[in-house]
Amino acid sequence: MTGSILVVDDEKHFLNSVERKLRLEGFRQVTAVSDPLSAVELLETNTFDAALLDIIMPGMDGLKLLEKIHAKSPQTMCIMVTANEDIPSVIQAMKLGAYDYLVKPVRPDRLVMVLRRALEHKRMVDHLLLRQSDNDRDGEETTLSAFSRIVATGERMHNLLREAELHARSEIPVLITGETGTGKELLAQAIHKASPRNTGPFVPVNMLSLSGSLFESEFFGHAKGAFTGATQDRQGYLSRAKGGTLFLDEIGDLPLEIQGKLLRILQEGEFTPVGKTRSVRADVRFIAATNQDLEALVEQGVFRKDLYYRLRFACLSLVPLRERREDIRPLALHFLDVLGHQVTITDESLRKLLSHDWPGNVRELKGLMEAAANLAQGGPIEPQHLNLPAKECAWKVGVSSVIEDPEEQGGEILPLAEVERMHILAAYETLDRNKTQTAKQLGIGLATLQRKLKAYGVK
Repeated sequence: MTGSILVVDDEKHFLNSVERKLRLEGFRQVTAVSDPLSAVELLETNTFDAALLDIIMPGMDGLKLLEKIHAKSPQTMCIMVTANEDIPSVIQAMKLGAYDYLVKPVRPDRLVMVLRRALEHKRMVDHLLLRQSDNDRDGEETTLSAFSRIVATGERMHNLLREAELHARSEIPVLITGETGTGKELLAQAIHKASPRNTGPFVPVNMLSLSGSLFESEFFGHAKGAFTGATQDRQGYLSRAKGGTLFLDEIGDLPLEIQGKLLRILQEGEFTPVGKTRSVRADVRFIAATNQDLEALVEQGVFRKDLYYRLRFACLSLVPLRERREDIRPLALHFLDVLGHQVTITDESLRKLLSHDWPGNVRELKGLMEAAANLAQGGPIEPQHLNLPAKECAWKVGVSSVIEDPEEQGGEILPLAEVERMHILAAYETLDRNKTQTAKQLGIGLATLQRKLKAYGVK
C-alpha cells in the first residue's frame, strides 16, 4: 500500500534516511521538510494521507503542527517521533488525535510497519465514511456473515458492527469495551472470522489468571530446563495463536508490573521464550477486552498510559442491553431457537422482559430464557416462568404507566405497539422533550425517534 507521506524533522540526517528508506519500500509520494513552518505552507495547497512528525523542533513543535494538520485534513494519519524522555508529549499527542508514536532511534523496519498500518487504517476510515454515506442515501444495512450470530436491529449496534467489519480486515489491535455480559468475546470471535487470519486459531486468554511469576512462561512459552520443573519445551499463548488471533480478555485486570512486557510485544512484534536466546516474531493479531474504564484506571495509576494509548486506536464500545431494548424480543427468540426449545413467549411475558433493566445484559437474558423454557415444559412462556422482579422501572425515567401489572389495570394486556408508544412518550416528556437525549436513552436513532413521534402526532 502506498500513499502521500509528509515527513517533518529538523534533524537532516534522520530526515534524509527516512525519505530514502520510504522510497526504497515503494512509497513514491514522499515530501520531506526540515522546517515545520515550511510544512504549514505546504498544507495550504496539499493534503497528505500520513505524516511523520518530530515533536521537538525549533519555530513550531510537532504538537502544534499536528493540530494544524488535523484542522485542515482530519483524516491524515499523524505519527509522532520522540526522544526517550518525551513520553508526556506523546500522551498529549495521542489526545490530540495522533495515530501512533515512534521513539528514536527508530528502526527502519518498525517505521515502515507503523506507516503501512496507518495507511491501512486511513483506508478503512475512508471506506467507512463512504459506506455510511451510501447507507444514508439508500437505507441499506450490511454486515459480513461472520457477524450474523450477533443479533442487532438498532442503529447504534449496526454502526458498531460496520466499524468492526472494517477493522477486521486490518492487523491493528482492537479494544472492545462493555459491561459484563454484553458479548465482548462473541464480537472478538466475529472479528477474527471476518479477518484474513480466519483460518488460524482464536486463542482466548483471561489476563487476570496471569500473575507476574507465570506471565512469561504462559505467554512466551519456555525451553526444557529453563527452570525447575520445566521438563520439556512448552508453547506459550503467542505461539499457540500463531497465524491467528490472541484475545486478551479483561485486560484491565493485568497486573501493573507485567503490563510493560505486553507493551513491548505490541511495539516490537517479537518475543523471546524463557530459556532461549533467539527472538521469535509474534505472528498474531491482538484483540483486547475489558468491562472497566481504562482511562479511569490510567488516572488512578494502575494501568499504563502508553499501553492504553497503544490499544485504543480501534475501540469498539458494546451497547448494554437496557439501551438496546428493541433487541430484547429477537434475542429472546434467538436463544430459544439455539437452545432447541420450540416455545413461544406471551405478550405479558414480553412486557416483563422489556421492563427489566438487565444488569447482566445479554448473558442474563440467555440464562433466563433457558430456565423459563424448562419451566414452561413445551408450552408458552408465561410471566410466572420468568425469575424477574414483579415490578421494575425500565429507563430510570419514571415510565410507570408502561410497566404496571395487568391485574392493576383490570386484567387488560396492552398491545406491544401501545406499550412502545407510551414508553417513548413518557421518556420524551421526562427528558424535557429533548429529542437527541431521548433517542440516546432509548438506544434508537434520532431519525427513528422523529418518525415515531410524528406518527404519534407529536411535532
